[in-house]
Amino acid sequence: MAVFGCSDPDAGSGNGPDGGSTDGSSSSGASGPTTTGISGTAGGESSSTASADATTGDAESSETGTTTGAPGTCDPVPACNDVPIPDAGPLLDWEQFGTTAVVLSGAPRHRGRDMFYNPDDAHWAMAKFAYGPTDWDLAEEQVDAFLLRNCEGEWEPLGPQFTTDDGDHPTVEGVEDSGGWVFLELPEPLPPGRHRVHWVVRGDDSRADTYIEVVEPGTPIILSDIDGTLTTSEWERLVDFLLDSIPDVNEGAPEALHALVELGYRPMYLTARPEFLGNRTYEFIEARGLPPGIIHTSLSATGALGDAAIELKTGELEALAARGLVPSWVFGNTDSDAEAYENAGISPLEQRVFFQFEDMFGGRTIESYGELLPEFAELDPVCE
Repeated sequence: MAVFGCSDPDAGSGNGPDGGSTDGSSSSGASGPTTTGISGTAGGESSSTASADATTGDAESSETGTTTGAPGTCDPVPACNDVPIPDAGPLLDWEQFGTTAVVLSGAPRHRGRDMFYNPDDAHWAMAKFAYGPTDWDLAEEQVDAFLLRNCEGEWEPLGPQFTTDDGDHPTVEGVEDSGGWVFLELPEPLPPGRHRVHWVVRGDDSRADTYIEVVEPGTPIILSDIDGTLTTSEWERLVDFLLDSIPDVNEGAPEALHALVELGYRPMYLTARPEFLGNRTYEFIEARGLPPGIIHTSLSATGALGDAAIELKTGELEALAARGLVPSWVFGNTDSDAEAYENAGISPLEQRVFFQFEDMFGGRTIESYGELLPEFAELDPVCE
């Protein structure tokens, strides 16, 4: 299935997550890679040079602060799972004696950290590697990285990386080193578009994916909460974890978000779920037919509720604004969503959409996503 995204006329683009495979059991075959070798660096936190006020594009409303940006082209976006996953080669011995116990503790729970970047930012690819119900870190072990530019063509080997022990690496893009991470700064910025970084643990061939979208400041985006907003219950994340199931989606939600994506908006999903549910969140997005996009969970092992959720989501919206990205449409269902959207000044109010929830700040309540479809069908594209 092709989706459409607003991009620079000369930019490549890609389509998103297939959820990857954390156990190396993908049905895709191997592809012949291009040979380049790149090592990770231990640089500090990347900072964006974009200003949310100065770089939101000519079409930004000075009254609402909603980012729309200059129209680009609405090109079909090729699926990020069209290219077979790379063959990393024979298994290697573990580097550390204690790793066998880590791996035997349970199934892999590896997950990437997706990112929006501007073209001139430092571009980091990041992923966490852990096993079992305790989320036991895989420390000081080799992970090979492969890059699929614009989600098409051939995989480029990025060379061997090594997972961290706690605190080995400086914080990058708000991600603190809790152990088991790979922080890979790409030696040159990626071109505009959607890119997939595929990670392979060399000791057991378990895998993960990170998606990076490089966009200009002012690119139109939409942002949605997940639990209770897209899923049929606010507590689906707990049920998902306990029963190892994929939640149901609220009727009409995929169609509503796809309608906006087809107008040129880039989607982002922001959830206060625990970080270890990151890969299951990818699976939910794909299995329930939602448009692929950037996915951010909390960075904690327990997730965030109440004031912590407000702080998390407000911080994420501030980070987007620092890159000139202010969501035009936002979706939520709780007080924490409402306060974060209010803190970010998302306007107009009718584009703060709350599913079966009354927003104290005056956002819009819907009982069904079907209510939005006729309205979205009348909207003008934000790309050409």
